[in-house]
This record gives sequence, C-alpha cells and structure tokens, in this order.
Amino acid sequence: MEGNFEEQSKLPELKLDAKQAQGFISFFKKLPNDPRAVRFFDRRDYYTAHGENATFIAKTYYHTTTALRQLGSGSNALSSVSVSKNMFETIARDLLLERTDHTLELYEGSGSNWRLVKSGTPGNLGSFEDVLFANNEMQDSPVVVALSPYFRENGCTIGISYIDLTKRVLGLAEFLDDSHFTNTESTLVALGCKECLLPIESGKSNESRNLHDALTRCGVMLTERKKTEFKTRDLVEDLGRLVKGSKEPVRDLVSAFEFAPGALGALLSYAELLADESNYGNYTICRYNLDSYMRLDSTAMRALNVMESKTDANKNFSLFGLMNRTCTAGMGKRLLHMWLKQPLLDVKEINSRLDLVQAFVEDTALRQDLRQHLKRISDIERLMHNLEKKRVGLQHIVKLYQSSIRLPYIKSALEHYDGQFSSLIKNRYLDPLEFWTDDDHLNKFIGLVETSVDLDQLENGEYMISSSYDPALSALKDEQESLERQIHNLHKQTANDLDLPIDKALKLDKSTQFGHVFRITKKEEPKIRKKLTTQFIVLETRKDGVKFTNTKLKKLGDQYQKILEEYKNCQKELVNRVVQTAATFCEVFGSLAGLLSELDVLLSFADLASSCPTPYTRPDITPADEGDIILEGSRHPCVEAQDWVNFIPNDCKLVRGKSWFQIITGPNMGGKSTFIRQVGVNILMAQVGSFVPCDKASISVRDCIFARVGAGDCQLRGVSTFMQEMLETASILKGATDKSLIIIDELGRGTSTYDGFGLAWAICEHLVEVIKAPTLFATHFHELTALARETPNHEPHEKQTVGVANYHVSAHIDSASRKLTMLYKVEPGACDQSFGIHVAEFANFPESVVTLAREKAAELEDFSPTATIMNDAQKEVGSKRKRECDQDDMSRGAARAHQFLKEFSDLPLDKMDLKQALQQVNKLKDELQKDAVNCSWLQQFF
Repeated sequence: MEGNFEEQSKLPELKLDAKQAQGFISFFKKLPNDPRAVRFFDRRDYYTAHGENATFIAKTYYHTTTALRQLGSGSNALSSVSVSKNMFETIARDLLLERTDHTLELYEGSGSNWRLVKSGTPGNLGSFEDVLFANNEMQDSPVVVALSPYFRENGCTIGISYIDLTKRVLGLAEFLDDSHFTNTESTLVALGCKECLLPIESGKSNESRNLHDALTRCGVMLTERKKTEFKTRDLVEDLGRLVKGSKEPVRDLVSAFEFAPGALGALLSYAELLADESNYGNYTICRYNLDSYMRLDSTAMRALNVMESKTDANKNFSLFGLMNRTCTAGMGKRLLHMWLKQPLLDVKEINSRLDLVQAFVEDTALRQDLRQHLKRISDIERLMHNLEKKRVGLQHIVKLYQSSIRLPYIKSALEHYDGQFSSLIKNRYLDPLEFWTDDDHLNKFIGLVETSVDLDQLENGEYMISSSYDPALSALKDEQESLERQIHNLHKQTANDLDLPIDKALKLDKSTQFGHVFRITKKEEPKIRKKLTTQFIVLETRKDGVKFTNTKLKKLGDQYQKILEEYKNCQKELVNRVVQTAATFCEVFGSLAGLLSELDVLLSFADLASSCPTPYTRPDITPADEGDIILEGSRHPCVEAQDWVNFIPNDCKLVRGKSWFQIITGPNMGGKSTFIRQVGVNILMAQVGSFVPCDKASISVRDCIFARVGAGDCQLRGVSTFMQEMLETASILKGATDKSLIIIDELGRGTSTYDGFGLAWAICEHLVEVIKAPTLFATHFHELTALARETPNHEPHEKQTVGVANYHVSAHIDSASRKLTMLYKVEPGACDQSFGIHVAEFANFPESVVTLAREKAAELEDFSPTATIMNDAQKEVGSKRKRECDQDDMSRGAARAHQFLKEFSDLPLDKMDLKQALQQVNKLKDELQKDAVNCSWLQQFF
C-alpha cells in the first residue's frame, strides 16, 4: 500500500459550486450515524469521503491531514478528502480484506440526491468483488458466522452457523464450550471467519465479555443483531429455495439442532440471500463436525506462524508463504489457506494425501508437466460464482474455455504415470476427469464456445460472437461487409477523380463525430481546392489536414452506422444467451475446480519437498492412541528458508512413558523457542498431508496443538502481560486432552520468582498427572528439572503412561575469555547453569553493569539454602547453580566440615581476647581450605 501514498501529491480536485456543496452537506448530515461505516461518494472521475471518514482516510492512507479540504464554510463546513480510482481500490482492499473494524459503502448521485449502490463487510464482500479482484487474485474465501450462545451455570452451549458466499455453502454445528470458548475459537479459525453475528441482548455479562475477547483474538468483526432475527420461522421453506435437491434432508438436518437454526435464520436475513434469485437451488448445506480436524486456536496460529502477517520480512516467514507454490489463479491458494486451518485427524486420509505427494516427488517429469499446465488454469471458482450471478461477459466464458482445453493435457500427463500409486491417481483424478470431460459435460461446453465465439478475433483482443452462429447475425455481417466494400470502392473512385494517390494523399478516416470521412493534408489542399468547394462538403480544417465528405459517402456511412448498431445489439442478445447456456455447466466446473485446486496444492507440497536444499521426508502416521512422536534431524521450515541461516537440525523423541513430557533448559537465544515451535510446525505439516523437514519422522496424530509462547499484553482490554499468559494457560488446562500437543515457552515470568516457579511447577504436575499430553516445556526455572526424578502417584496395577525427561540447548563458555558460543544442539540432561549475564554481554551492556551483575549473582548464590543441596532429587540433577559432586566427595567433605565445626565449638572463646580468638579461627579456616583443595564439595564454601 505504501506506493499509493505518493498519490497524495496528485489528489483529484474536488470541484463543487456553492449550491452543489450546500445540497451535498444537507444530505450528508441526514445520514444515520454508524461509527464502523466508511462512506465514499462517486464523483465519476474520482471519489470523495467526508467528516470523520475523511480524517480517518487522510491519517491512515495519506499519513497527513494536509490532504483534507473544507467543503462549505463556517460552522457548516465539512472535512473532505478526494481519492483517485486506483487509491479507492487500495483502500477498499485494505478495509474489507485486511482489517476487520470497518464496513464500506458507496453512493452515487449529485447535489442533495444520492443513493447507496454498494455495501460490503469483511465477511460479505457483496457487490465490491469486482473492485477488489479486478487486478488481484482472491486468496481467501471470506466466511460469515452467526453464534447463538446459551449460557448455563457450568458452561455454555454454542449454536453456530456459517455461510461461505464464494463456494455457496451453508453449515450448522452445536457444541458445549468452556468459559474461555476454546471450541468456538478453534471453529472460527478453522472456518476462516471474518465476521460474526451475535444477538445484541447477550448483555454485558462476564461470559459475554469472554466471548467478545475470543472473537477479538481471532481478528473477527463483531456485528450485533436484534435477538428477534435469530428465529427459525419459515427457515426450512427458505432453505428449500436456496439448497439443491429435496426439502426432506434439509428438514431432518435442521431438526437435529436446538440453537444453530436460529443463528442460520439471522444469517440468511443479514446476507439477504433470498433477495437474489440467482442463489435459488445453488447452495449446499452440511453439518460442521468439530472433531473432523485438528483444533487450532488463534494463539497457536500466531505462535507457529501459520498465516502471513503484514510484518513478515519475506514470504518465507510464514508457513503459508513458504508452502504456497500453487500455479492456478487463486483456487489453489484458497484451498491451501483452508487446509492449513483444518489439518486432518483421519490417518487414512492423511496417508492418501502423502501417497499423492510421494508420487509427485518421485516423478519429477510428471510434476513439472502438470505444474506447467496448471499455470494456464484461470480461477474457475470465481468465474463460476460470477457466472451464476450473471455478472460475466464473453471474456469470462473464453477464460473458462481456455482452462477447459488444458484438461486433456492434464489427463494425458496423469495417464502416463505408472508408479506404485497409479490406482490412487486413477480413482482420485482420472476417473472423475473422464466423467466430467465427456461429451455430456465439458466437451459440450467446449463445443458451445467453439461454435458461438469468434476465436480468431481473440488475437486482436476482441470478444465477439461468431457470425456463423446465428442466421440474423450472419445476414447483418454480410450487409456490413457489403457496405465496407462500397465505401472502399468510393474511396478509390474519389482518389482517381481528384488525381491523388490512395491512402498516401487521400485517406479514409472513421471518427465518432462525423463517421466515415475523407482527409487530405493541408499541403495537398491547394491542388484540389476548386473541386473541393464545388463537389464536396468540407467538415473541418485542422493542423492534421482537411476533413471532407460527399452525399454518397455520407449515405453509405449512415447505412453502415445503422447496420453496426443492429449488429452490436444482436451480438449482445446472443452473448446473454451464451452466458445463460454456460451457466448450466456450473456443476461441471464446480467439480473440476475442486479436483484441480487439490491437485495444485499437492503438487505445491511436492515441489517444496523436492526443491529445498535439504529435501523433506515422508512422515509415518499412527493413530492418536498409538505410537510416539519421533522427529530425527528435524528443522524449522521457515527459519531454514531464510538466506542468512545455516540451520542445525535436532532430534525430538517424545516417547510414551519415557520422554512424553520434556523440560528444556538453556541460555536465551540458544534455540529453545525455535526447537519447540519446529516440533509443532512439523506435526501440523504432516497432518495437512505434506512431507516434513526431517531426516526421519514418525508422528502420532494430535487432535489439537496448544501453544503458550512469547509475552504479549492486551492493554486496550485491560489485560496485562502476565494475565494474558495465565488466560492462555487456563485455556490449555481446560481444553487439552491426552491426544493434544502442548508447547509452553517461559511460563510464570511475569510475577515474583517464587510465585512464578510455584505456578510453573503446579502446571507441570497437572499436565503430567492429569492431562498426560506430549508436552515441550521450555523454561529458565532450572529447579523444574527435579520433576524428571519424581514419579507421579500411580496405583500399583496402573501403567505409567507419561515420562518426564530433561533436555537442554547446549552452549560453550571459553574459560579464558568467558565468551559464550551457542551450539544450537538439543541434548539430554538439564542445563547446569544460567547464561543471562553472558547474553547481557552479547547485548553490549556497559562493563560496570555486567561486573556488578556477576557480584550480585554470586552473593545471592551464597545465600541459597544448603538444605536444597542435600535433597535427594537435587543430588541427582544439581542445584540451580551448584556444581555436581559425587557421593564419596560429599561424604568426605561433610566429615571434614563436621570436624571443623567440632574444633570451633571446643575453642574456649570466653577465656580469649578478640585477637587470640581471630588467630585461632583463621588457623582452623586455613587448615580446612588446604583440605578443600581435593574436595569439590568443600570448595563451594570458599
């Protein structure tokens, strides 16, 4: 968008006289107040916005208020800003596709007489689609959701319905939810929801606030509607008109829900589906099953960088950006968007996708061939959508035709594949392609276009109906050509009469003002001036020459113009007829669009897996209650794709009963966060059906990924960093099951050390003993590593299913220079020290600050209770900063310390003066220090 800010220097000028300005101001002030609406007024060559909208546009898009102009004067003045057509398109794209806090309205008219002609919201792009996607692909299908919450004492039942206006799909679901609305949030993420309707009478209770917070986290626009709109009256009849097929299955589906039908009623009314007859019989309705896909909430999506963000430095910063190597115009991107939000749980279906990816990885020629053909495929879904809405011209039909004639090549390429997955390719692609491209389906459409459209004219950029398609059109074409010949002969005859070379001196022009005319240069005019004044009518004399005509040319020109108008009208009628016929092929194109976009995404996965410097590998997938999660030589796909990174792979072995719960310690910047996130990303990629960046991978399917990473606050909602951390953790404790994957990075840092450690310990114990989900817990609380030595309380006959293991990211400290070097390797065992002060040195802290920090750290270590050293658990893993000692060393040291204390207590201090007492104590201390040379346990006291 940045490039468009230059437009401020060449803003269109707002030209209105005093009367027009006064009329407009009076109209504008009568408009209802809607803080979300951004209103534009079409002034034919440019657009304007006024009042608060003008200030918003000036500040947001021009970054200055100098773009504002005043309309009218005095107290009646109105702030205004003018916007060019290009800038309007940019603002519309930002408001409806990027942001979720405004609606858009466009008015047409003049003076005080204006009417609303277009309106759109982030969920219902409506009539702005032609503006938004005229020069850009549609990357995502916006979905509008309506929620009907029913609050109970111990939770809440959510009735949900949604509409995908691009794919023309209606959906219903109903489920129980907790106070954090975990299920609602993951459903909104999975559906790609942009806007949500809620009943306005939900009140401002605590539950409502939590629900509003969940919508905010998902970046969803909240639209409140009257509770009376959430009704089910006439719903089945209305759906009967919209949905294909008979009414009975629709009635059965709706009657299975208690609250969702009311939400669907509100949606139908809001989206005004029944007002547009082109929707009738074109929608499908389905039950949305929450358990069909892995659940991902907005926090997990952000933590794993699944979707693109405006702040990404390059496209490989996000998983979508990295994996998006699709070739079709828009369809593949939208399907990839959906797949990344809806990873699969069905092992069979995951393996089916992986089989196809493997086939394309192994057969490079097939992959490249198919990708070349897919690059020629238009956005069939969008074209079909516009075709059903009758918003298309002949060029759109031609685009569908050009995509259709590529299909035999795609089919032929797939037929040549003879690898181990040939039967799968036959069932999944070849058989459906064979069916949809036969003479009763696609070939019929191809035949229609080839007969009706003049394909030879396409090279000239003209989209016309072929004259041979209709006898009336053919007769008009013949008449047009006959007149053209007569005009040409007259041109020749006139050139001979005037004794001028044809085309060089005497030219034949066609202008909108005069129609067919003769033209000569001013240089030639004196030679024929006499004949010109007696035999011809001079029309105009200009620098480029003299234009003239005669009665014959005028008569022929008028006839030609009349025939041309008739020809154009006949063309228009025939185009409408062809469009109507083409619209009957929507089912064919709908099925083909699904096949081609799926093929496009799987080829994209295969291309990514093959083209990376270190190729990806196929993961072995096991059901959720079987197998372990083993990633050997795993890498983070987005990090390794950055130019400046030489990525060091790591193994992750989450083994039931041994290392199902892993505590990872180590220095800041040592790679803990990257490691735990890459495990989540690898599992997500596998369940989407992609190969993974590992040497070898075996993955037990996860029903949900929970992530608690990074510190972020929501001060606008009065939520501090620590509160946000606790809310995210609470949703994990309430929503996770033993089939989930949990990723926690630095928990409990936003409060005092003891509180934070207490919370972290309690949460770990709960995850280990109650939830039992595979967990990666990165922490700086080194004391937590003692959990690995504690055995959860199990009954004697009960098998222990969770094992706690310690891992650390390694770092090397040079003993001479004290310089810290990160090794980025994850190794078994706990980290034996902290590296915070070394990292401060990295950040170029002043030397005095670093020195003082070391002294303070040493002081605090001296005060740490020695009792903890004697704790059995701590003997194994070491105190936070104490060196490990073996058992013999501690026994010898303890005996010598006991002797020192006995000798000290035997001193007759009451009979000595101060000088004598100090001499004796120093002597005892020196002897102890000599003995401590060979005892590391004693050395800690000096």
